[in-house]
Amino acid sequence: MTALSIGLIGTGYMGKCHALAWNAVASVFGDVPRPRLAMLAEASQELAERKARELGFEQATGHWRTLVNSPEIDVVSITTPNAFHPEMAIAALEAGKHVWCEKPMATRLEDAERMLAAARASGRVAALGYNYIQNPVMRLIRRILDEGRIGAVNHVRIEMDEDFMADPEDLFSWKSEASSGHGALDDFGVHPLSLLQVLVGGVRRVCGHMVKPHADRPVPDGGRRAVETFDIATVLMELGSGASGLLAVNRSAWGRKGRIFVQIFGAKGTIVFDQERMNEVQLYTADGAKDRQGFCTILAGPQHPPYDRFIPAPGHGLGFNDLKVIECRELMRRIAGETAHLIEFEDGIRIERTVHAMARSAHEGRWAEVAP
Repeated sequence: MTALSIGLIGTGYMGKCHALAWNAVASVFGDVPRPRLAMLAEASQELAERKARELGFEQATGHWRTLVNSPEIDVVSITTPNAFHPEMAIAALEAGKHVWCEKPMATRLEDAERMLAAARASGRVAALGYNYIQNPVMRLIRRILDEGRIGAVNHVRIEMDEDFMADPEDLFSWKSEASSGHGALDDFGVHPLSLLQVLVGGVRRVCGHMVKPHADRPVPDGGRRAVETFDIATVLMELGSGASGLLAVNRSAWGRKGRIFVQIFGAKGTIVFDQERMNEVQLYTADGAKDRQGFCTILAGPQHPPYDRFIPAPGHGLGFNDLKVIECRELMRRIAGETAHLIEFEDGIRIERTVHAMARSAHEGRWAEVAP
């Protein structure tokens, strides 16, 4: 594998996360050449130069197209606000670059479909930033399911709650603009859907309901502006397997910081996972003596790869940024032509279609089919 030259567009929360992953992947895994951090793009030249120094990039530009069109760049990390993903990803793919784009693909389904078409036409790898699927615990859950430990799955209940939009007096931001998408569903509801997809498969049809807990928010120059997106959504689901499901997402849930709560119920047991306790999983199996049945807690450790690449002892725990390093390694594996544990545009479009079916169902007040 030859060393990859990396371009990064955007240096907010997720941009820094991508930069940390590109900086760490060779050190953590030890089996890939160290990527060259070639160029960083931001909204201005001054900001780009400052962030390039901080994050270790060789060059800086205030124009993202300069980065995309540079012959030096092999892979483009796109970590800008959601509405900018389509134009940037399509331009990068058309320029012959591999793409690592944060979720969701786009705010409009038709734009996500265009991104998929561009990826297919380019022949390049186009991956999405679903790092929660990289948790070694998630791979363990999938093995437990494949082994039939809890029998046939009949119901899945999955929630995602955070409180970063709980305060009605926080300033109006782009996350409350209609141009950013539907709201909680596509802002972060796509994360639990990514877990659903890799663990038990996709969704066949949905019945959704969306809520605006705050009608308006203050703006910096005084006054208030009406909120255009929905911070709460609840969705009944029929999975492709025929099992039932429930998705609940809330980005105004006081006290919840990063909670993705998953319950998978089967004919012979139950699996429970909470992202706020991301290094453990609970397993209940209805076998053995009834007076000894109960949930057991399994702590992540070096016996759950690739945990062992970070820490040699169990119970110490991985973190959010570690999952991004794992995702980065999987992306490099895929670029090298190997099988990889990723959600690419080909898979991600199913999540996009599911989200938009949920929103359509909520607006129409009836069940909606998810396009295959």
